[in-house]
Amino acid sequence: MDKWNKRTRAVHAGTRRSQYGELSEAIFLTQGFVYDTAEAAEARFIQSGEDEFIYARYGNPTVAMFEDRIAALEGAEAAFATASGMAAVNGALMSVLRAGDHVVSARALFGSCLYILEEILTRYGVEVTFVDGTDLDAWQAAIRADTKVVFFESVSNPTLEVVDIAAVSRLAHAVGALVIVDNVFATPVFSDALAQGADVVVYSATKHIDGQGRALGGVILGLRDLIRGPVETYMKHTGGSMSPFTAWLMLKGLETMDLRVRAQAETAQHLAMSLQADGRLQRVIYPGLVSHPQHALAVAQMGAGGTVLAIDAGSQDAAFRLLNRLEIFKISNNLGDAKSIATHPATTTHQRLADAVKASLGITPGLIRLSVGLEDAADLLSDLRQAMG
Repeated sequence: MDKWNKRTRAVHAGTRRSQYGELSEAIFLTQGFVYDTAEAAEARFIQSGEDEFIYARYGNPTVAMFEDRIAALEGAEAAFATASGMAAVNGALMSVLRAGDHVVSARALFGSCLYILEEILTRYGVEVTFVDGTDLDAWQAAIRADTKVVFFESVSNPTLEVVDIAAVSRLAHAVGALVIVDNVFATPVFSDALAQGADVVVYSATKHIDGQGRALGGVILGLRDLIRGPVETYMKHTGGSMSPFTAWLMLKGLETMDLRVRAQAETAQHLAMSLQADGRLQRVIYPGLVSHPQHALAVAQMGAGGTVLAIDAGSQDAAFRLLNRLEIFKISNNLGDAKSIATHPATTTHQRLADAVKASLGITPGLIRLSVGLEDAADLLSDLRQAMG
């Protein structure tokens, strides 16, 4: 498998075929499994083999195919597939933390990630320190000898700040802290987070992996001892595992993901450059633009700017006017879809944050997040231009 490039691994890795030799992956829609004898059942509960299953909450052949394939794609030893992206974030954190532990996190995060860190972890006695993810001095000052976990989005949602994975990982590993990276915006196509120093990578598979708006899913990737140890134990007992049918959809999504994501990123670059040159917007934020504060880091870390950009229309009224005039872009709160999507974070995904916190994160009233789909680039640009009025 190592000799194959990512696009090939995304099509073939992890395949398990039944006695019928099917070409397309089989969907094993079963929650339980049969044992030949009581002794065999006892033995499996003591120690399951690689292709031995007990219960769908613990594992399933179709889910195992998805886990093996995404692990091969990411360069991870193992993966655990989850019911949603937030189940992956929650599972990655909760499985390794306990009361009294210390976490350092970037402050610029998706609203639900902030909720887990600010509300859930602290409720159970975990201390959380937030920092500006782009400031290495802030990371160094916040990471302590007893820090257990460092957490950040490699590209933040929705303001597209880029965190230096290698540099933050070095600081964390100096004190023995575990580095957990939410890598959704980087996508598995452009990601090398594990090679750059991350210990655990999480994805919302709902986004680019499915990429067609069909199902919720997530995945946690990392070293085998961690994934098959505390992560699997936590997830199988708390019920956050992926369903077999969803895993089959994700397998089908992986087959075309490389082609989709590269096309989306190319269009996103074109739109960002064109909108910046247009001059009618207050800001155009895209890691692929030279004007982006972390442009050089984004190019070195991902090799591309990604599939998402953000624009600032200047005010909420102006943003709503623009959104309501769009014809091709659809107003929704997902991203990484085949359909182009426009989101107003201040009133949707990040609406629960206080105005002062939004301002500190750069989530202005006029900010619009644009997830670029697979439509024609010229059509998307025309749609945005006419919407700007």
